[in-house]
Order: sequence, then structure tokens, then C-alpha cells
Amino acid sequence: MKFTDGYWQIRKGYHMQHPVDIRDIVRKDNEVTVYAATKRIERKGDTLNGALIKATLSSPIPNVIKVTFNHHKGGLNKAPQFELAQLDHDIAIQDDEQALSFQSGELKATITKNTGWNISFDYNERHLTGSVHKGPGYINGPEDSVFFREQLELGVGEYIYGLGERFTPFVKNGQTVDIWNEDGGTSSEQAYKNIPFYLSSKGYGVFVNHPEKVSYEIASENVSKVQFSVEGETLEYFIIGGSNPKEVLDNYTTLTGKPALPPAWTFGLWLTTSFTTDYDEATVNHFVDGMAERDLPLSVFHFDCFWMREYQWCDFKWDERMFPDPEGMLKRLKDRGLKICAWINPYIAEKSYLFDEGMENGYLMKRPDGSVWQWDLWQAGMGLVDFTNPAAVDWYKSKLKVLIDQGVDSFKTDFGERIPTDVVYYDGSDPVKMHNYYTFLYNKVVFELLEENLGKNEAALFARSATVGGQQFPVHWGGDCSSTFESMAESLRGGLSLGVSGFGFWSHDISGFEMTAAPAVYKRWVQFGMLSSHSRLHGNESYRVPWLFDEESVDVLRKFTKLKCRLMPYLFDAAVTASEQGTPMMRPMVLDYYQDPATYTLDRQYMFGNSLLVAPIFNAEGTASYYVPEGQWTNLLTDEIVQGGRWYNETYDYMNMPVLVKPGSIIAMGLEDSKPDYDYASGVELHIYGLEEGQSSAIRLVQMNGDKAADVTAVRQNGQIEVTIEGTLTDWSVVLHGIQNIASVEGASESAGEQGLVFKGEDNHITITL
Repeated sequence: MKFTDGYWQIRKGYHMQHPVDIRDIVRKDNEVTVYAATKRIERKGDTLNGALIKATLSSPIPNVIKVTFNHHKGGLNKAPQFELAQLDHDIAIQDDEQALSFQSGELKATITKNTGWNISFDYNERHLTGSVHKGPGYINGPEDSVFFREQLELGVGEYIYGLGERFTPFVKNGQTVDIWNEDGGTSSEQAYKNIPFYLSSKGYGVFVNHPEKVSYEIASENVSKVQFSVEGETLEYFIIGGSNPKEVLDNYTTLTGKPALPPAWTFGLWLTTSFTTDYDEATVNHFVDGMAERDLPLSVFHFDCFWMREYQWCDFKWDERMFPDPEGMLKRLKDRGLKICAWINPYIAEKSYLFDEGMENGYLMKRPDGSVWQWDLWQAGMGLVDFTNPAAVDWYKSKLKVLIDQGVDSFKTDFGERIPTDVVYYDGSDPVKMHNYYTFLYNKVVFELLEENLGKNEAALFARSATVGGQQFPVHWGGDCSSTFESMAESLRGGLSLGVSGFGFWSHDISGFEMTAAPAVYKRWVQFGMLSSHSRLHGNESYRVPWLFDEESVDVLRKFTKLKCRLMPYLFDAAVTASEQGTPMMRPMVLDYYQDPATYTLDRQYMFGNSLLVAPIFNAEGTASYYVPEGQWTNLLTDEIVQGGRWYNETYDYMNMPVLVKPGSIIAMGLEDSKPDYDYASGVELHIYGLEEGQSSAIRLVQMNGDKAADVTAVRQNGQIEVTIEGTLTDWSVVLHGIQNIASVEGASESAGEQGLVFKGEDNHITITL
């Protein structure tokens, strides 16, 4: 929201006051409060008829500083509030005549005295940003509205990322962004997942602690500032430090919650019925049989909306006309090794028998006059479950548990964005704050039910909406995209933005949701989709099985599905890292290569885990345009060497694309190519790429429960490569890439493989003399 008219003037109807003159600084325990007048105080009489702006500095966890601005403390601070961590740690406060410094870990805020308003934020003596003259502002607007804003410094060449899953340009500079969940598809400035957190290319983050609408002007109202504002008497934000962008995300997700680790089976291919298509058990079996006949590995089958009878969403009852024996059908599918996902939403249509139950027991959201809130958009006469009512939560869970008992393993928690503000909640929550926060309660309820019934690390959602903390309930997908290359690219931008907003796992509708893709789009999107965290074939009015596009589509899907299955030892370690540190599996290049300015604006390629660079192809001609950082990289699919530090423009057929291995990497690959969930420590191949003299590389191998199985280290020194295993691996081997001949080997047997020399480990140590 803009409050100024150009640089000099305030917009008509608004009046703004800034902290100008620091009058007092009060220390209390581990907090510091600054009292600043909004005008220069020259004599005692100047203290009358004026405001004091209060700014309190505190720290909930190390390397994070909270700044809380208050005008009048008497304002109501109603629920909900984000669930944030609070850890005991040391705070260092130094005070002298010139300045006061407040330090948490390596992050320091310095308040300069006697020079007007100035707070500098620095990490390990490196300047990050600052709140300077006329940055904070208390604003009176039309019709007695009041706002608080802050403007933080934006340096030369500094870029801003994040703010949730946004499909606009990846670099947010120049954009106006409102944090307000909407069902707007992937082709608009609206977003399903709005997160008031941004990451800077300078290596810090800013989180605005308000569940309600937060309005950002990013190098837009003031081109050298990032501005954010909220309505009310208070503004609270956190400066989040770290020695690199990954550490910033680690600290942010320590504050707001780490992503849970999804079960290993979720990383395989998901196939759905699609949305408005006609289907019954015979249709489902036709698809499953067709996949098996064509040697297409399938892990999950998803039943979309019409598994329930029309006009009755949600009653959580199978449409008996199409599915007369749901328990038997699910058992038959599960006997074939499939997991089952079912579509749900938090809305109860009036025709559903649950509507009367909910209305009579007070489980549905109400209007101020006490009537149940209803409308006809989406479902006729639908109401919304009030998840602030504990009894409503138990009621909703009891209906879903029936499905779990029938054999459902996961729920697609659709919707949760169109939440009204003219309602009254059971617990008295502020309906404006609840608009974004509702999705947190909704997804938390469903995720916890799955954990309670299936066990920890066995719960998985397929969620569309989210707010701060929603990363704890994976997986999330990108919403309604079109079946075009342009929509494929906008989907990737959304996923990369969500990843740097604290979400570790993300998916999208392969080949697009709306319309039906041309075969070229389908095949290129399949490549991208199978090299994503999670992979789902889904659409609107047509089925998405590959043979309906062309026979080559079958081949492309087979190749890349099997590749992902084989990559699972590598990928699942990346998943565990995401759950431990908040580093997303799919991440923008700048997150790993923040010291390379060429990566700052890249949004058509990404790192997939620590060691794989993926550059999807967004055109029918097969042209890939991508940048490779310094070093000697290797194409995973062709073993060709790619020299870094430059751009490439190349043409690929549908069976290939740029998937590059970072120099000096070990890629752990399993022998299983038909499913994602297997013993990653048995039969694993350790592929070593581009390890130079004097270099070492180390990886971790994990089990399907996330526990470590072994550490692997490879060192090249004095003309030898030594590979050491600490832990337990069985039937393991090493594959050397780029090396055709060796002098000798100890601790292994040698053979020639398709991709290089293969060394079968005999114990836990191999020495290869070159």
C-alpha cells in the first residue's frame, strides 16, 4: 500500500508521523525499548500534544532480532498469532553515550543516539539493512483508519525473493505484494500461499509477524527501500541473520517450524482421476493396468472431487453409483502396491448430511447475527468448518478417520483461501487475521490425524493453501495452472519463491491443470515434474495418462520416472536435510551460489538437492538456455563434460535435457527403478564426478525413516582416490566418471560399466590408484 505521492508529498487523506527524536532507552531484562518523539524536542513545552513511538528490541532465538513498534498499547491484540519458537540464549547489550547495541548470536542491532532515528542491523560486522530517517511511520488515514509502516534499506544491486508462492517475476524488486490468500490460479499476482517473509541476496531475511494482510512495496514506492505496512497501532517484524542464505532459512524455520519429513513413497509418481472427468472403478483399473503394461512405475493413485456425489462436498462418503464397494476397491489397489489419496476441502455443502450435524452442534462458522455463514460459490449453500472449536475439530477428524480405516493414506487438502471476514469464530478470533490463518488450522488438523493413525513420518498432504508455519504439513502443490509452456515457467517461479519462504517440498500439475497440453508441452513438463520434489499427473477435463498424448510420451515418462526412483538415495537425503534445516529440495541457484551475481535473477533452472542442476525446457523446439556456475560439471544423462562460468544454448530431444552434476560430487543411486521406497543402503552405487587432486567430498545415506545409515567420504590425493564408509552399507559399489584407466585398486573388484569403471566394495574402504 502506498502512502506517499512521489518522494516529497503524502497522499491526500493521510497524515504520517515518524520517530525523530530519541527521548529515552529503557533496558528490562533482555529487552530494550526506545522512546522516540515524532518531532524535535527543543524545550519542555514541545513534549506536549505529541506522540511517542515505542520500538522494543528482543530476541526469541539466536541470530534473530524482533522489532516491535507501538503507538498506543491499548489496542486489542486478538488471536490468532503465529506459533513461534522461544529458546533460551544469551543476549549482549552495550550502552554508551553514542550508541546502544543489542546482539543475539552474530546479529547486532545498533541504535545511534543524538542523530535522529537510525537502527543498523549487522551480521558478523557485515551490514545488512537499517531502519533510518522517515523509515518507520505511524499513519492516520481516511475514515479513522490507522496504519504502521516500516521502510528498510535496500542496497545497490540487492534483490528480494520469497513472500510465498508467487507466480510473478522471481525477483520481487519493483513489485507491490499483498499478503492475502486468494484462489487466483497461477497466472495472476494473487497467491494461494502468502508468506510475509522475504530473503535478500545480501544474506538476511525479514519476517513480518502479522497473520492479517501485510502490504509490501518492494523498491516501488521508494526505490531504495523495502516497505511493509499493516493496519493498526502495532507493527512487529524479525530480522533474521546467517552466514549464508541457507543459514537464514535454517533460522527462519527454527522460528516458525521445520518441514516434516514426508514418507518415502510420496516421492514416486502420483496419478489422478483428473477433476471433472467421468470415472468409476473400471476407469481407475484401466489406468492402473495401462501403466503396469507399459512398465510405468506408479506409487500413488489419487481420487479427485467426484469420488463423492455431486452437491454433497464434503460428506466424505463414496458415491455408491460409481463405487459400490470402496473398501474392496481400495484393498485391491493397495494389494498392487499403491498408496491412496483422496480429495477433501473444509467446506460442507448444504445437501450434505454433515451440514445439519455441523449447524446443530455449532461446528460451522457463523455470521454476527448467529446464523450459519453460507454462499453458493463452489458448492451450493456451503458452510465452513470452524476449526477454532475443539469439538468441531474432533468431529471433522472422526469423518476422515473412517476413510483412513478404509485404506486412504493421504488427503489432498484443497482450497482454504476464500475465507470470509464477516464472520464470528467460536474462540473469538479476529476474522481478518483468520483469513490467512485458517489454512494453518485446516491443514494442521488433517496432518495430525494422519500422524495419529499412520505414525510419524508417514503423514502426507497434498495442500494448496498455506500461511506461516504451513511448511510443517507437507506436501504443497502449485494450484491451477494452464497447459502451456508459459504456465510451466510461472509454476516454477512459484515453486522457487515458496522454497525460499521456508517450504521444503513442492509439486505441480504435470502438463498443466486447465485445458489439455500439446504433446510437446506434456513431454517437457514430465521431465520437469519427475525432477521435482513430488510428481503428480493431474488435470481438469481430460485424463493425463501418457498414451493419450503420443507413444513417445510413454517413453519419456518411463525414463524419468525410473530415473527418479534410482535417485532416491540421493533425493531422500535431501528430503531429510529439508526437514532438519529448512533448505528446500528444489531451490533457486542464488541459494547455493549467492557469491555469483550471475545467479541472482535465474528463475528457469534450479538446484535439486546439493549436487544436481536442472534446467527444464520451455519450448517446442527443444532449446535449453541455462547458466552453469564455475567448475567442470557433468551431464547426468549423457556423461558429457560441461564447463562452467558461462551460458549455454543447446537443443535436446525429448529423452534428454540439462541435468548437471556439480563438480566433486558423489551421487548415490539405487538399483531399484520401479518404486521410490526401498532400502537405500543396500545395493547402492556411489557415482563420483569430477573429483580433482586435493579435493574431498562427503555424503550421508539415510534409511526410509530418516535415520542415518552411513557416511561416505571420497578423497583424491597423491594420485589416489580413497573411499571410506562409516556405517552399514551392503552390496555397494563405486562408479568413477571421467576416468578411463587406473593403475590398481585395493578393497574392491573392478569391472567396466556403461558409465565408467565400477568398483565393488569388499569392506568399508577402497583405495584406487590412478
